[in-house]
Order: sequence, then C-alpha cells, then structure tokens
Amino acid sequence: MKYNIKDVVAEIFDWETNQVVPLLATVVLAFAIGLFVYLIYRLTFSGVIYSKTFNMSLVMLTMVSTMVILIMSNNLKLSLGMVGALSIVRFRTAIKDPIDTVFMFWSIAEGIVIGAGFYLAAIVGAILIGVFMLLLASSKKKASLPYLLILHYEDRASKQIKSMVAQIPYARVKSKTVQREGIELAVELRVRSSETGFVDKFLRVDGVYDATLIAHQGDMIS
Repeated sequence: MKYNIKDVVAEIFDWETNQVVPLLATVVLAFAIGLFVYLIYRLTFSGVIYSKTFNMSLVMLTMVSTMVILIMSNNLKLSLGMVGALSIVRFRTAIKDPIDTVFMFWSIAEGIVIGAGFYLAAIVGAILIGVFMLLLASSKKKASLPYLLILHYEDRASKQIKSMVAQIPYARVKSKTVQREGIELAVELRVRSSETGFVDKFLRVDGVYDATLIAHQGDMIS
C-alpha cells in the first residue's frame, strides 16, 4: 500500500491516529521539569565547587528516563532487553555530596512518572519537592555552618591562642603540629557566615603568622 507525502504528514500530526505528537509533548514536559530541577539545584547549592556539567546531566536524566519508560511500556520484549542491558551498566563517577545523589534520584523519578503517563503527579511532585528544598536551603543559610580554622604561630603565643579558641562556639581542636618553624593548629568550629570577623583578631596576637578559615563540608558533633 502506497502513501503520498500529504498522507504521511497528515498522519504524523493527527493526534488520534499517531503517537508522534504525544511523544514530543511528553519529552518537552520532561525537559521542562528537568529544567526546574536544574534551577532548584542551582539555587540550593551550598557546596564548595559548583558543577554546571553535573547540573545539566540532571535535565538529561529526566528526559532519558522518560524515553526509556515510554519504550518499555509499549514493547514487552524490548523492556526485558533494556532491563538486562541496564543491569550491567556501571557508573564510575564518584558522588561526593549525598545531596547530589538525591537530586539524581529526583530526576530519574520524575522521568519515570512522566514516562508512565502520570503528568499531573510529576508536575505537582516537582513543585512540592522544589518548594521544600528552597525552604530547607533558606533555613540552612540562617543557621551556623561548620568551618576549619588553621593557625600558624610561635610557641610564645600558645597561651593567648588557647584562650581565644576557648571563646569560639563549638570549637574543637582537630590537630596540632609542632615544628621548629612554629606550631600549626587546626580547629573545627561552627559559626554563622556573618560572624567570621573574629579571624582578624588572631592576626593581632604577637607571634601569629597567619589565620585561615575554610568552609568545612563534613559533619560536626555539637
């Protein structure tokens, strides 16, 4: 049976008889929600080095997951083959921050829900999770954050340094290295970002070479 070009084009854009338009609409929705995840990750990121490449991969994860679920739902044989293929895939990229893993699962889950045809659930779920993430991020910025204070000083300044460190909230000595050139002290502490001006006071102590405050991503025991 032969088809002319007009018939083919008419069939492609006929929503009732063809699946191309619904497929395109589903992929576009996946892209929109993936972009929403991208923006939430960008707004709530609190790490040291922001990776735009990783953030862009969240959009791709949503779209790819959607396409996989669409194909698996329409073809049983192909779905079994995909399950077998995906079971041998190994991802070697190390995820350093646990929250990055959460965003990856969020993107994949959105893609699965969209591919399964639950569009309203995908949209409402994305909005709710995004709002909760923004609220948690805003409360985190107001709370105290963990830091590492690195001090280099001479032995004659030890007594005054010890007294000043004792006045810092949640301060805990992590390491102390004594060398012929001087002493290196690493202190773990928790303060607000607006309360870091105390570092300048250490430089006023006679015998202190330098004082460095570093944002610490590890967990601290209060």
